[in-house]
Amino acid sequence: MARRSQARAGSPGEGRPGAIVIGGAPVGLAIVRSLGRNGIPVCVLREGDNFVATTSRFSSFSLSWPNREDDRQVDYLLDLATTRGLEGWTLYPTSDETGALLGRYHEQLSRHFVVASPPWSVFRWAYDKRLTYRLAEDVGVAFPQTYYPRSREEVARLDCTFPVILKPAVKPKENLFTHAKAWPAADREALVAGYEQARRFVAPNTVMVQELIPGGGETQFSYAALSDAGHPRAVLIARRTRQYPPDFGRASSFVESVDESAIEEPSQRLLRVLNLTGLVELEFKRDPRDGEHKLLDINARAWAWQELGRRAGVDFPYLFWKLLHDEATPPVRARTSVRWMRPTTDVRAAAHEVREGRLTPRQYLRSLRPPLVFALFARDDPVPAISELPLFSYVLYKRFLRLRSYAPSRSRK
Repeated sequence: MARRSQARAGSPGEGRPGAIVIGGAPVGLAIVRSLGRNGIPVCVLREGDNFVATTSRFSSFSLSWPNREDDRQVDYLLDLATTRGLEGWTLYPTSDETGALLGRYHEQLSRHFVVASPPWSVFRWAYDKRLTYRLAEDVGVAFPQTYYPRSREEVARLDCTFPVILKPAVKPKENLFTHAKAWPAADREALVAGYEQARRFVAPNTVMVQELIPGGGETQFSYAALSDAGHPRAVLIARRTRQYPPDFGRASSFVESVDESAIEEPSQRLLRVLNLTGLVELEFKRDPRDGEHKLLDINARAWAWQELGRRAGVDFPYLFWKLLHDEATPPVRARTSVRWMRPTTDVRAAAHEVREGRLTPRQYLRSLRPPLVFALFARDDPVPAISELPLFSYVLYKRFLRLRSYAPSRSRK
């Protein structure tokens, strides 16, 4: 990954090279705050309805991110370098798709920017879950039993133990299947029906069938790191205590830094083989049937709960910026027992847990003890939290209309 110690800052941020954050969702907000608090000018490229990051006082200015094909988006970025004077600024992706874009055009973009994302030769192993699990198998890291059927007939003949889930290997576009993260199937009839519906939304060879590991978010752990050529420079281990939706959470709602040493060695083994430089989160789930921590995902980009890292002593986006610009980044490890919460989703996740008898109101209130940081609220930057409810409601409504338009006439069993 190319680094530049003398990148030129354009007119919007004279004196220090700035950053371009692609995406205005909460993960983008966390990057904006991290860099802005350290005096780095930040441009936010707002993506569709996700523009909460643009309301931050640490956002120097914002522009619209075009919803176009890859080459048009690359042309747009290159135009920013010349017409906006952003030559030498650092590009931060906030999603798998923007990370994939930067990875595929890494060499071309690196002539004009510092790219805070791995090249495609590395990123693809995280982007495509079929490759993720192949890598895990090659290096001896446990992962859930996974099948890759190519037809309805193969699905009907699968020798698997129920329940299972169907999940997409890649998510190039949002639709009912990719948005849901996973569809459960309790028996073979439901599995075949689910597969038939899933192939309406994605290519049949990208529909995976995977064993369902028992347990909720409290059994999911993340190894979050800033990796330098496969060697962790900054590390935080977290438990995804609550997530929303509760069963197959699309996003964390309550996360706490913990000590879970069992995932360190397999995580470091994977990073060394990938030779990855960048921010990375490796997700594991502890299987109560055998006690093993099994790899679910590798996210080779920033994740939603960045603010937890800053409060725990590991400011990931800024540390990455320093690494890319050849500034000293001594090894650092996060403090444990620091908590992060997104109230709009965590209240609903907790209500579900209470109804299911897995959580009491008293336990929920005790979980909110300090130190506690919030996804959007910050004393030095209050506007994003103030705008969350109207923005959140608007985004939900727009998403509902969009996903309803994807729904086929025949409902899934």
